[in-house]
Amino acid sequence: MRPAKGATKDKKRVGRGLGSKGTTAGRGQKGQTSRSGVGGLKRLGMRHTLLATPKVRGFNSLEKKVQIVSVGDLSKRFIANEVVTPRTLAKKGMVKDGGAKVKVLSEGDLTVAVTVKNCLVSAGAAEKIAKAGGKVEA
Repeated sequence: MRPAKGATKDKKRVGRGLGSKGTTAGRGQKGQTSRSGVGGLKRLGMRHTLLATPKVRGFNSLEKKVQIVSVGDLSKRFIANEVVTPRTLAKKGMVKDGGAKVKVLSEGDLTVAVTVKNCLVSAGAAEKIAKAGGKVEA
């Protein structure tokens, strides 16, 4: 089976020299889009990203912010020899998102020995955790 005679046309090869199909190659007369090497932002789908980014009064990053927990809060909610991870903190309602980064700060006193895993820990907090008999693991 083939299309009927005259039903299809050859592809128009534009922009291949003066002998092919005229000088403007289907781009119109003048202007930005008629020139070569133009419109990288438009062509690559970056235009939407460029328009969506805030341009006034600073820049708000799309990266999730680090959630903060103090050492004093850990001693209130955790018992001895318990493991502290972002997920356990989320289950106990101390942070909103268990998948985001969590940092433990040294505010307050720690009275129970806990193991802190997968959390960022300040130097003062690490010292208080070690003094209470706990440990910090990466």
